[in-house]
Amino acid sequence: MSRDPINDAISNIKNHEMVGKHEVWIRPVSKLLIEILKIFQREGYIGEFEVIEDNHGSQARIELLQRINNCGVIKPRFAVKKDEFDKWEKRFLPSKDFGLLIVSTSQGVMTHKEAKKRGIGGRLIAYVY
Repeated sequence: MSRDPINDAISNIKNHEMVGKHEVWIRPVSKLLIEILKIFQREGYIGEFEVIEDNHGSQARIELLQRINNCGVIKPRFAVKKDEFDKWEKRFLPSKDFGLLIVSTSQGVMTHKEAKKRGIGGRLIAYVY
């Protein structure tokens, strides 16, 4: 049994992108994973996705657009203050203004750019570029 479903889901997405698949099925699906997928979709990294509920839990079908170069989960979930995002961008992203850090804040899950604009910190969850 998996101990980190978010890591498994993002690894699945990355692996399916690398081999050129056009869709991936993810199971299990949590509210946090749905929020991360919404950010990926809004920023243009994945296409449409749908969550399907059945007797064995929920699963998601995700359309891949072949736009992800790399993505991953950040472990441990580092706490970030509102003025520390540049340090973490240098560590996890290839260059400034290229890619996203996904941050869980008190106002919900958002990108590091949104958190910077709002002036709030949070915990790092994942990165994508």
